[in-house]
Parts: sequence; structure tokens; C-alpha cells
Amino acid sequence: MMKVVVIGGGASGMMAAIAAAGAGARVTILEQNGELGKKILSTGNGKCNFTNIRQMPGAYRGEHPDFAMEVISRFPVPETIRFFLEMGLYSKNRDGYLYPHSEQAQAVRDVLVMELKRLQVKVETNVFAEKITKGARFHITAKRYLQRPEKKSKKRTVLVTVGEEEQTYEADHVILTAGGLAGRVQRADGTGMRMAGKLGHTIVPCVPALVQLMCEEAFYPKISGVRAGAKIELVCGGEVRALDQGEIQFTDYGISGIPVFQISRFAAKALSEGTIEVRAELDFMPDFTKEQLKSFLLSRIQMRPEKPVRTFLTGVFHEKLAYILLERAGISGKFLAKDLTKADVDCLVHVIKIFSTRITGTKGFDQAQVSAGGIATDEVDSKTMESRIVPGLFLAGEVLDIDGMCGGYNLQWAWSSGYVAGRSAAGKEQA
Repeated sequence: MMKVVVIGGGASGMMAAIAAAGAGARVTILEQNGELGKKILSTGNGKCNFTNIRQMPGAYRGEHPDFAMEVISRFPVPETIRFFLEMGLYSKNRDGYLYPHSEQAQAVRDVLVMELKRLQVKVETNVFAEKITKGARFHITAKRYLQRPEKKSKKRTVLVTVGEEEQTYEADHVILTAGGLAGRVQRADGTGMRMAGKLGHTIVPCVPALVQLMCEEAFYPKISGVRAGAKIELVCGGEVRALDQGEIQFTDYGISGIPVFQISRFAAKALSEGTIEVRAELDFMPDFTKEQLKSFLLSRIQMRPEKPVRTFLTGVFHEKLAYILLERAGISGKFLAKDLTKADVDCLVHVIKIFSTRITGTKGFDQAQVSAGGIATDEVDSKTMESRIVPGLFLAGEVLDIDGMCGGYNLQWAWSSGYVAGRSAAGKEQA
């Protein structure tokens, strides 16, 4: 019987272990946290959008993004849905976004854990794998965190680490799914990538992805908490790198919201590469051309010429945002609408359609949903997820240089890459 050790008990690690055990291997999971699938519990605001019906190449990013679709084609969405249904998870389809019917992320984690138990997968938590060596077999050096309960109050007891002890494990095959750098509350420290690097793999430098962007301008505290629909374009060194559309959330440090998350990995990459200027350009009226917007504003002047300029945009934009738009257009709120010149209107149109803001950074890995970067995918066989550098080593999930958009794509990558790696590591190579 093939002995397989899975390093990392997140989404891809649990899937890999289930696939390997289901194919007849004897499987052990090493997880450094005190429980499996901890990161799953916080996905989708606790509801867990665990996959998406609409799979497309543009949903996945990396140095070789097509690698993701090659792997996903071997364990596609219909098979993923069927897999979870067989484990007892009934799904809810919201315009292509799939959630557990219960809308509880814990349900996803729980059915995976129950399946691991059914397949008699050995789970070792609080075990931190530090080094992989390869001889006739694989040897994994790890440390186990020794813990004891500590009473914090009458109703609350927590486990505290009181020491460590060294552990060693042997395996015929190893599946490395130790994740990326995102979410340090889950002890996401990049150990998986470091271990792969020491074995000879190339590591694409990591940056935060699906993360908030920090901006230069001083007005952001004035509009913190405001939300507005907009199209957003990321302009790096004068070139449009990415765009999206939806609800933008303004914060005291910059911008957030799903459209911002979708473009954030490109901003982070550009900043890390030293691009001189990285800007976001917001279009607050994307359904209007500039001429249509100009006509719209002129008609508002004609309808209410005595309206104070400070309330001219009331009913179109949040009052705090309207104030900033007028301020950036150089228009004083002391005048009446009839006092606005054509040049004033042209400036206002420009500001509404091209609201430019300089991006100075991103929030850190602790705020990011995923990290962009990781083990280079051209060193991995997409048919099996086996390393081309170290035979018998299989890789899956966020440890690889693949990251997805918001919307269940990162979890689908975890399920597909984990399944293919698990089946292959057990000797049941995908056709």
C-alpha cells in the first residue's frame, strides 16, 4: 500500500488526502494549526462560495495562467459538485456562485473532515513540517507543538503552547499543500514554498492579492464608509493592466470592495516591480459617454438653475463623494447651478468619468484573501501535479503560482489541484 504524507490541512490538502485515500493509499495529514480547514471558515463572509459555474481562463492568474484550466479540466465543476453532494453537501446556486445550502462555511469543512474519518486518514494537528529530504523514500522533519488547557474565565478555556518536540515521518510520496502567505492568523508563513525552494524549485515572488489598496490623496478620511458603483481601471506606467466594475468602498486609507480586490494582484505586482506610477481611474457613470453625461448635467442646471452648487449632485452621488467631486473639479459650493460655466461642466464630467487616484501600496498579507506567486508551474506536470524537479513530490493549491479572482475560483483551484495530486500520488494517474 502506498504511504502518502500530505503537508497542509487546508482545502487542497484535505481534498488531496481524500482523493489519495479513496484510491487506496495510506494517508497522513500534517497540519500546523490546531484544526483542519481553518481558512475555509472565513471564506465568503462565513458562507463559503466554494465554486463557480462560470469557469474561464481569465479567472486565473500567474506566470502561466493556462496551467490552471488544464488542471481544472481533469476535475471540473460538475465533478466537484457531485463530489460534495456524495459527502452530503447540498449546494445553492446564486447566479453561478455556489454556496452550501445552509450558507455556513463550516458545513464545507465538516463534510471534508467526516470523509477523512470515513477513509481512516490519520490527521496530526499542531505539527509544523520544516524540511523534506529525499532518499529511497521521503523523510519529513517536523516539530509538534505541545499544548495544555488554560482557563481564561469561568466559561472560557484556551490551549496554550508550552513547548515543542521533534517528529520525523517517512513516505513513499509527499503532497505539499502548505499554502501561500495570505492570512497570517492561520500561521500562513510560506513554509511550503521555502521547502520546495530548498528542493530545487523556482519560487515566483509573492505579493498580496484580493486585498485593499492604499492611496496617496488626503481626502480619503472624509469619504470613509461611502460606497459607490464604478468602473475601475488600473493604470501602471501609463498602461491599463486590469479593469473591473461594481461597488467601490472608500476607506480612510484608500479603496476596497470586490472590483478593487479583482485588480489588486496586478497593482501589487507593479508596485513590487518598481513601476514609477500606479494609478486607479474610477468612472462613476460608466453607462454614460462623456457627451451624454455633459448633456445630463446641463439639463439639471436648466431644470433647477437656482439650486446651490453644493447640492447640485444630490440624488446622483453620496453627499460626501459629491463634495469631493466638486472640489476636485475646482467648483465652489457657494455658487448657484446657473453660475456654472461650460468649462466648469467639462471639468466635472472629466472628474466623474476619470477620477484618478495614486496607489501607494496594498494592505498586507494578513488582510489578503490569497497571495499571488509561489512555486513556478512550468516545473509541475499538469496531468498529475507531480514535480518535474523531485519525482514523487506532488503539489497543490495556493503554494503554486496560481491565484484566482473572487467568486469561488480559488477554492475550485484547491479542489481540482488537490484531487489530481491525491489520485496521482496514490498511483491512480489521471487519464
